[in-house]
Amino acid sequence: MMKVWRVVIVGCHPTSMLGTKLILEEEQEIEVVGMFSTWNEAVYTVQQQQPDLVLTDYEMPEGKVEGALVEMKQSSKGTHFIIMTEEEDSDLFQPLMELGASGVLSKGASPRQLLQMIGGLREGFLSIPLNWVEKGLRPMTTSRGLDGLLQLTQTETFIMERIVQGITYDKIALEIEVSRRSIDNYLRKIYVKLEVSTRAQAIEKFALFSRQNKQMYA
Repeated sequence: MMKVWRVVIVGCHPTSMLGTKLILEEEQEIEVVGMFSTWNEAVYTVQQQQPDLVLTDYEMPEGKVEGALVEMKQSSKGTHFIIMTEEEDSDLFQPLMELGASGVLSKGASPRQLLQMIGGLREGFLSIPLNWVEKGLRPMTTSRGLDGLLQLTQTETFIMERIVQGITYDKIALEIEVSRRSIDNYLRKIYVKLEVSTRAQAIEKFALFSRQNKQMYA
């Protein structure tokens, strides 16, 4: 008998989450253990319950998934994450996989496609749409941007580590005994070095290459 997978659903539309819950629980080997509408609730629950799978929207009112994904994956390394997007966006696939996702699926996908992706993960396989491959998608690890990461000073690296962990700018300022404005100045320099323009992009790039560096020296 197959192990029952415990699943957490994260989304901004309660009706949609309930519909997904009903679809999943038609399968005897799946149990939905929680539905949440904020990143904070999701991160806390994943840390506490260590579910087998998290099915989450890509974007919530609080922002996009990248920062929360890194935090959840770090605290529950055995958990799979399927990211649901508004449309089939193959450009999101590689960055999200590098941050710890196990799959990316359009919200317009059929219930059968969702269950097939989950079934593949249970058997240790990754599923991607064939039309993505036909359009030239070739999943692979990239070293893009590594030079920028290596240029960060010790203080800048510490700031990014704390941001990835979800620590507020005000608290970081207190920890390193500088003003809140100084944190903004540090961030401007960090963005230039990492060749990014937003906090989410900085988190994505820093988390990706920090993770690769840890694997290299493990």
